[in-house]
Amino acid sequence: MKLTFWGAAQQVTGSMHLLEIDHYKILIDCGLDYEKETYQEDNEVFPFDPSSINLVILTHAHIDHSGNLPTLVRLGFEGQILCTAPTADLTSILLFDSVELFLRKQSRKPRTKRGNFSGPKPLYLHKHVMDTIDRFVSIAFNKPFRINGDISLTFIPVGHLLGAAAAILTINEHGEEKKIAFSGDIGRENYPVLVKPEPLPQVDYLVCEATYGGRYHTKDQTLEERLVKEITEACVKTPGRLIIPAFSIGRTQSLVFALNQIFNKKLLPPIQIFVDSPMALKATDVYRKHHNLVNQEAKDFYKTMGDEFEFEHLAYVHTTKESKDVSNYLDPCIIISSAGMLEGGRIQDHLYYNIQNYYCTILFIGYCAKGTLGNKLLRGESIVRIKDREMMVYATIRQTDLLSGHGDHDDLVTVAKQANAKKKVFLVHGEEKSLLSLASALTDENYNVAIPEKGQVFDL
Repeated sequence: MKLTFWGAAQQVTGSMHLLEIDHYKILIDCGLDYEKETYQEDNEVFPFDPSSINLVILTHAHIDHSGNLPTLVRLGFEGQILCTAPTADLTSILLFDSVELFLRKQSRKPRTKRGNFSGPKPLYLHKHVMDTIDRFVSIAFNKPFRINGDISLTFIPVGHLLGAAAAILTINEHGEEKKIAFSGDIGRENYPVLVKPEPLPQVDYLVCEATYGGRYHTKDQTLEERLVKEITEACVKTPGRLIIPAFSIGRTQSLVFALNQIFNKKLLPPIQIFVDSPMALKATDVYRKHHNLVNQEAKDFYKTMGDEFEFEHLAYVHTTKESKDVSNYLDPCIIISSAGMLEGGRIQDHLYYNIQNYYCTILFIGYCAKGTLGNKLLRGESIVRIKDREMMVYATIRQTDLLSGHGDHDDLVTVAKQANAKKKVFLVHGEEKSLLSLASALTDENYNVAIPEKGQVFDL
């Protein structure tokens, strides 16, 4: 059995791991690597023949895990894609949105003399997304699924996103049973809407994410307290606006539920809230569809108070015209819009009109990869480029980790101890400092730890 790390190796995005059992090839995740300026061109070339892959296992819907699946299909992959039902639904939304982003990016480039677009060609089109969706096969949580006579798969809920799972593979290789776990992205306890991560079974090998290795979430303040404080400062004491960049899938639903609870308790005076993201509308419907998989707190709220994602003074913005009207709204308000790293979507319009507004606060609630506009603002750059214009930053920039969907250092160590990988722990999906911190902690616990390089091969 051979394991090759082709993505999220010593970086965060582009998750893609190849497991070969004799001549059977399983790809675990197939995400977009968007940490390079030329990410579209770079993602088009696979280090293996896509038609040689027998099966794909998808841990969850986020684009850094799912976003290159249509390219894989376009270039010859013909197998099944195994995932949970919510992951299938949410991934479909994200992949169609990716096509729109590719097309918009291309259309902004100047045309050639012949009238053709000069920008990079889209990685894939709607047809390729539809072909990809046709390959989804939904697997329930905690029910072993036999892939073939020698390999079975079990999905364990990890709470990072609705439907997010760790993939546990039990493999009979030449009469010897081996177990390997791919953690996907690990969530955290007491997160709005989502279940807490379930313990992983003991395995021989563990491939574990390390996004928050060496970092710890805020523990001296609750999410409710922090949101009340930020809203009070931005919208009550000062008649301004609070803009919250949030991923449309996952982060927005948890934030809306948290705000629903705050205003239901009357902890703040009524304030208009706009959710300006067409994708968030579709994703919220998926959360409603799979309501049996939300956490008990959300289920109890639904029984007593109704829909977690609807309440007075909350408005979902549908059309581009409505979005422009939000920019002209003069009273204090909260604007939740995507994308979370500010690299596209309607959030750029809101930034364009508010980045030089002294009465605006921009509150980041998630991770921003290196090179993104969000990362530049968080680093304190005083001039940023928005929609092809250099702009001074006068708005207040704030950040909280209380809505981070990733478990912190202690959570990751706990997961590794549960899995108790007897032979080896591989750390992926993290920046260098995080990888080294988590590796040191696990080495102190007497685990054999490796931090693979891209393309590195291990015999298991």
